[in-house]
Amino acid sequence: MRILVDTSAIYALMDANDRNHEPAKKAWKEWLDQPVQLAASNYVLLESLALIQHRLGLQAAREFQEEFTPVLQVHWVNAEVHMAAFRMVMAVGQRDFTLVDASNVELMHQLDARAIFAFDHHYPERGLDQRP
Repeated sequence: MRILVDTSAIYALMDANDRNHEPAKKAWKEWLDQPVQLAASNYVLLESLALIQHRLGLQAAREFQEEFTPVLQVHWVNAEVHMAAFRMVMAVGQRDFTLVDASNVELMHQLDARAIFAFDHHYPERGLDQRP
């Protein structure tokens, strides 16, 4: 099974003070012990790294890059996915539905991902299986 990972889940894992830290940590540990492919886009990695560096500091950014990122199968957003995601953002018309969110939706369909590891209301609103 393939699960796409969102920035909201990554940040919850990295910040012990995040309200979703414990459920994120529990799910992550369970998946690491199962035959699950954890995947993320380069857009999610960029967004996560910037957020972690800004809020938690350089050491946390280094830990994310060196310890967390190697576990993920990285999918690079190409021009086709980028443009489809941009069109989706415009069609949805919500200020807080970002290009990264839309690219995750598009990649889930292209990769036949079963679920998304996230804490974000946008994914269930689009009929996607959000976990934990």
